[in-house]
Order: sequence, then structure tokens, then C-alpha cells
Amino acid sequence: MTDDEASWIDQLSAVIAPDRITVNGADLDAHSYDWWPVAVKWRRQGKRPFAPEAVVRPHTIDEVSRVLRWASERGIPVTPWGAGSSVTGAPLAMTGGISLDLLALNRLLVLDETNLLVKVQAGTMGHHLEAELNERGYTLNHSPQSLDRSTVGGWVATRATGQFSSRWGGIEDLLVALTVVLPTGETVASVLAPRASLGPDLRQLFIGAEGTLGVVVEVTLKIFPTAPARVFDTLRFPTVAAGLQAMRKIMRAGLRPFLLRFYDEDESRYAVRDASFAGCAMFLGSEGLEPVARAEQTACLEICLAEGAELLGPDAAVGWMGRRFDFSTVENLLAEPGGVAETIEVAHFWDSIEPTYRALKEALAPLADHVLCHFSHTYPQGTSLYVILLGHTDDDAAAEARLERIWAVAMEVALGEGAAISHHHGVGLARLPYLHRNLGSGMKVLERIKTALDPAGIMSPGKLGLPKPSQQAPS
Repeated sequence: MTDDEASWIDQLSAVIAPDRITVNGADLDAHSYDWWPVAVKWRRQGKRPFAPEAVVRPHTIDEVSRVLRWASERGIPVTPWGAGSSVTGAPLAMTGGISLDLLALNRLLVLDETNLLVKVQAGTMGHHLEAELNERGYTLNHSPQSLDRSTVGGWVATRATGQFSSRWGGIEDLLVALTVVLPTGETVASVLAPRASLGPDLRQLFIGAEGTLGVVVEVTLKIFPTAPARVFDTLRFPTVAAGLQAMRKIMRAGLRPFLLRFYDEDESRYAVRDASFAGCAMFLGSEGLEPVARAEQTACLEICLAEGAELLGPDAAVGWMGRRFDFSTVENLLAEPGGVAETIEVAHFWDSIEPTYRALKEALAPLADHVLCHFSHTYPQGTSLYVILLGHTDDDAAAEARLERIWAVAMEVALGEGAAISHHHGVGLARLPYLHRNLGSGMKVLERIKTALDPAGIMSPGKLGLPKPSQQAPS
């Protein structure tokens, strides 16, 4: 630690209790990596390119406010940290400074069973909140694969979505209100209402902002009674084109199955747990009052059968439900010397998603032993495409280089096809070099909002392609 770093950390002790601040090597190390596969390879090689100088763990909104006000006055960078489960490098401190760990802000504040709302602090872990709601007969209907390793604040910051979004939408559809501490230390709360026509929707400024505009500290979400009935089916399609047609027709018909996942032939064998499986598998599920769920499922099946699908029974879909949070295939491969594993999700309209799939599959094939693809998170206008790459190289340095090449190729292909370069994992470091090209002229608006809300430029400097301010010397 330099003398300047020691000086500003000593000053910070006058703003927040010293036991909330740590410069312990193990704590700094833990906040220097997330679950981006490139970062996993950095850790294995002992590399730490993005490390904070201090970790601060506030326990109250007032403590968050005091820290941000102090940091703005002194030009000290602050990067919010939830559970560190991002797979794109989003919570890493690009310019050092403070990693603001929000896990101590984890209280359930209000459970409103009449209006179907829950208000929680932003550091609340997803699986803890879902379990508490389940005990009362409710659910968030937000189920990212990272449910047991992510926070509600992280969902907002990265514009997250869950496995059942085809019916329930992403976090932007489930968020009713939020409270944010601005970089200047001011605390602001959005309007709490079912809907309000009161100018621009200020919630949208912070959904997906990845910590660049302030710190989300409280969140009010919709809740739902748990579904009284669910029905499942597994189907086999002869081609990718046939399955995509069925998905498109299901959505345009106004049907909303909660489970709608379609796998290409390579991933289908993994999805159904059968190495001899031929064709493309679809998992389909409907929920709600039993007569309604069965009617919706029947209508969806009629569309699928008309596109050449074959009914296989519910077992494979039900089996996936039981292991849907399992990320071990990717984690275990990354833990091997030279192991390469990556997940990349993009999105496009119906008329362009199949060409995008084929272009990505062809371009990425030389870079991995297996390139697996599925389509989920579906809308009347289009769908997401999720690509999983698995492979091996000689060592972790080679794996790091391979992962960087994978990202470069995937992003160039997606941009060339006119696709959105992210559907739900956000930008972080992985997509940072490509964001300007995807946002285009919209970057001007983002830059002006950043300047207005964060005049000192302390919040997550460098993220979202926003310019880094010149570092001020601590006074």
C-alpha cells in the first residue's frame, strides 16, 4: 500500500467505523475476481489486474451515503459489490479505490400480501428471499441460474432475467420501486405505484447501469402466489428451424408457457442426459390454475406438433427443473489446468436469429471442442440465443488467450448480424470494447446522464464505456 492509499484509508475511518473497512489481503483478493471465466484463469495464474485498495462493508443506507459523499469530495473510485457472481467482470474495480460490499444490507423490510409486494435491502441473496417467500406461499418468479449466488441489487444493476422470463419477464418487469444513493451521497426513491405517468420512469436509469450512476440500496419487487399446478412435456424437433418456428408461433398466439427452452442437436444430448439422442429437444411447461395450465399446454403442443415435433413425455423436462441451478460443468472445466468454458448470450428478432445462430456456431467451432446452443427468454418479437463453449488448451495462460479470442469472435459476429450483444449477463469487462458500437448514438445520452449524476466520476470508473476521470490526489 502506498502512502497516499494509507492516507485516504485513514481519513475514511472518520466517516465510517474502522471495523467496516478492511485492507486485509484475503479480502482484497476475494474482491478482485468474479465468475467471469477470464477472471477464473487470472486467479489460477496469480494475476490480479483489477484490485481495490480497500473493501468497505456498510450496514446502513446512511453509511453508504457518507462513504459516497466523502469519496466524491476526494475523487476516490467506488465500485459496488453484491455477491461477486457476475460472469462478465462487472463488479471488478477497474481503477482501484473502494469495493463497496453490500452484503450486510440484507433485511426483508416489507411483505405486503394484499398488494403482492416485497421490499428488501439490495444485499439480500436471491435464494434466501425466494425461500422465505415460498414458506408464505409466494414466489418472485425470478429464477436466474445464479439464484443461490446473486443479490437483488445485482439483478437490478445488470438488468438480469430468469429462466421463466418467457412468462414473467425480466427484472425490469418485476421491479416496482427502488431506492438509490447517488454518487454525491443524496438518497432518492422512485415512486411506489402500480403505474404512474409522472415523466420519465426514473427506475430505468439504474436498471442495468452496473454501478455507474449510484448504489441501489433498497428494492421493491412484485411477488406472486405459487402456482397451484404445473404441467411439463419434452418434445423432439427434426431441425433448429422447425423448433424456432414453433416458439415464434407460440409467442405470437399470446400463449405464455413459463418454461420454453429449445436446444440444438449438440446441446440436446446434454439437456436430456442421453448421448444417443438425435434431433433437437424442447422443454415446455405451463403453470397456474390446473384447467388453465392444461389448456395452455395443449394449445402450445398443437403448435409444436404442426411443426413436426414428436412428444417424448415429461421426464426430461422435469429432470432439468431439478438441476436447473447446476453450473458445475462450466466450473469444473475451468478448474482444470488449461480448461476452457464460456457462456455467451445474445438476442435477435425472429427473422434473424437462425442466421445469427449459424454464423456464431461456424465462427466459434475452431475455438472449442464443443459449441452448444439453446434458445430461451422468448418474446413475440424474438428470442435469446445462449452459446456454451467447452474445450481444452495446454495451460491456463493459453486458456485465458483462448477465452479472449472467443469473446472477440462472438462479439464481431453478433455485431455483424445486427444482434444485441447481451441479453441478460450485462456488459462488465467482457463486452466493454464493443458497447459503443452496439449503443451507437445512444452513448451520448448515457455520457450526459453520467456527467450530471456523478460529476466527480467516482462510480465504477471505466464501466459501460464511460470515460475515466483524471484521478484527483487525495487531500
